[in-house]
Amino acid sequence: MLSIRDLHVAYGGTRAVDGLDLDVAAGQTVLLIGANGAGKSSLINAVIGLVSSARGQITFEGRNISGLSSDARARLGIGYSPEGRRVFPSMSVKDNVLSGAATKSQREQSERWDQLVASFPFLAERQAQPAGQLSGGQQQLVAIARAMSGTPRLLLLDEPFLGLAPVWIQQISTAVRQMQEQGIAILMTEQMARPALKIAHYGHVMRSGQIRRSGTTDEIKGAALAEEYL
Repeated sequence: MLSIRDLHVAYGGTRAVDGLDLDVAAGQTVLLIGANGAGKSSLINAVIGLVSSARGQITFEGRNISGLSSDARARLGIGYSPEGRRVFPSMSVKDNVLSGAATKSQREQSERWDQLVASFPFLAERQAQPAGQLSGGQQQLVAIARAMSGTPRLLLLDEPFLGLAPVWIQQISTAVRQMQEQGIAILMTEQMARPALKIAHYGHVMRSGQIRRSGTTDEIKGAALAEEYL
């Protein structure tokens, strides 16, 4: 579904991603593990189009998307939940969630809202509340629901567990498993290796913009846990 070949991303004279190859198959959850500054978020940002690549090719469902804008990539079926949640604090929870389905009809938005409420009941309970008043874990779930509202076939999750209490990590893990059951492909980054390894199928350990170890989550578990403490 997603194929990345020889990807290079640089900021000034610093290489954030250095000749990286990566694949995500349909329905697969792929995890990028690495310390802060390893290049994980730069890779995600390159896939969604927030940063330009200096070299390389990004292909989604057989189409080269390297030159497309972020909104064009979203319309093709790529969803994105950014690091740090970034909800619209003064907007209601419901409006935050449905902002991810802005291109859909009112009927489609209503149907999608009902589907997301079934997965995340707290959305209905807090739907009129400004998103900025929610806890960090609740805001992260709103951000993920916003990304899901556009019915993506590939979902990019950047550090979904960052700074959250165990109760919210568990709820987000449950949400990821529900997406897996729906056949959504997921590419996620995470510094917290332990909970992330429990929900991914395949993983890569990143350092200095390069992949240093790849394999099933069982195969890379030792290297990933070591990286967590670097």
